[in-house]
Amino acid sequence: MLHESTAARLADFYSQEFGGKPSGRYRIPEKLLKEMMGRKRLYPEDRTAISRALFELGYVLIDIDSFFVVMSSNAFVNYRRVSKEAL
Repeated sequence: MLHESTAARLADFYSQEFGGKPSGRYRIPEKLLKEMMGRKRLYPEDRTAISRALFELGYVLIDIDSFFVVMSSNAFVNYRRVSKEAL
């Protein structure tokens, strides 16, 4: 349940105004995420569980070493695709 509630809070931040923007993608330091969860450490299982729960809500969690990025999964829909011919 902790992972789902954390994912819900992360999803809520996406629509909140902060950092000079009305809404949208954002980054959150690992330290702050640990505080949100009441943990001293984040284990690989935690990262995976939060990522899965956030994906179910329509967002993607990107782990970039000391911080995480939260983006809408729709942001990737229009990216160009590698075709078989390109291989």
